[in-house]
Amino acid sequence: MNRTTIGTLCLLCGIFIGLLIQCRSDQASPASSLTSLSDTTSRSRAIDPIRVVNTAEEATIALFENAAPSVVYITTTTVKEDYWSRNIYEIPAGTGSGFIWDDKGNIVTNYHVIKGAYKAKVTLSDQTTWDAEIAGIEPRKDLAVLKINPSSKLKPILIGTSHDLKVGQSVFAIGNPFGLDQTLTTGVISALGREIESAAQVPIRDVIQTDAAINPGNSGGPLLDISGRLIGVNTAIYSPSGAYAGIGFSVPVDVVNWVVPDLISFGEVKRPVLGVDLVQQQIIDRMELKGALVMAVAPGSGAADGGLQPTRKSSDGDFIIGDLIVEVNEEPIESNNDLLLTLEKYKPGEQIRLKVKRKQQTANLTITLGSSF
Repeated sequence: MNRTTIGTLCLLCGIFIGLLIQCRSDQASPASSLTSLSDTTSRSRAIDPIRVVNTAEEATIALFENAAPSVVYITTTTVKEDYWSRNIYEIPAGTGSGFIWDDKGNIVTNYHVIKGAYKAKVTLSDQTTWDAEIAGIEPRKDLAVLKINPSSKLKPILIGTSHDLKVGQSVFAIGNPFGLDQTLTTGVISALGREIESAAQVPIRDVIQTDAAINPGNSGGPLLDISGRLIGVNTAIYSPSGAYAGIGFSVPVDVVNWVVPDLISFGEVKRPVLGVDLVQQQIIDRMELKGALVMAVAPGSGAADGGLQPTRKSSDGDFIIGDLIVEVNEEPIESNNDLLLTLEKYKPGEQIRLKVKRKQQTANLTITLGSSF
């Protein structure tokens, strides 16, 4: 074998060995790349600087922090008898919201929250739970007062007014929708002067309408103004599905502020009374009359002393229609409910002027209001 042949063979062997090394290197490179990536250390991201909180946000945060300790979570139970064993069991009845009225342990909520309850418990914002007693109820206004005796100091809610509210004002609702306690929702006053039906089938008038989210569990919770003052008690929603649909209603605080003191003091509302029984509204409607028709007058009452005439029989056996009340202090009366709700504006012992239709004439009478108890 000559030198040329040997050189050629060496060259070919070198090329072969080089290609083999290159191939192995290419096969190993992905693994080396993965290893390199896996070796990279991950670190927490740097914290971005906080943006400036605007005035509206600061006000909302401050409002919630100040008002939330005054809002409570209410749970109720009822009893059920086992058909076979005759044993009595307590079962959950419902949940709702409420708020601290004063430092004596009086809690305001909706009547329908505690209606039919065997027991009620109140959970404060510090998560302590206390047994509650019913201090008073007012089904006509869907309001109730519970009484607790906590060991800790209570923070009563701030009280505002509702007669001077305006559509478009910002409002805030705090409550326990679906059992989620201390939930804040915001909105505006959508309308004023609405009317809803109470648990007693009597209208509640001058109700506040809001688009702040109100859901099951919010009932009895406060509706607040921008200052964190109570302006209403969240009571009902309008919704085909039973969930929030943008229309909620609150009993105005001006009503709450005259009902609650009576519930605390007497267990019921001390109402002014005329001292009359009225003809049923269905009968008045059939007679196509507008007003409140007097059926009977209580002897010795303000109505009797003022000269109101009842419906009665004549000596011939015919019915003589009693006085039809059409005005109270120049305020029109078109139904029994109109009369009852108008009288709520006055106190026992006050005098009112009535305009009545008597036969074909009109009479003006002065009546001194009595007390319901």
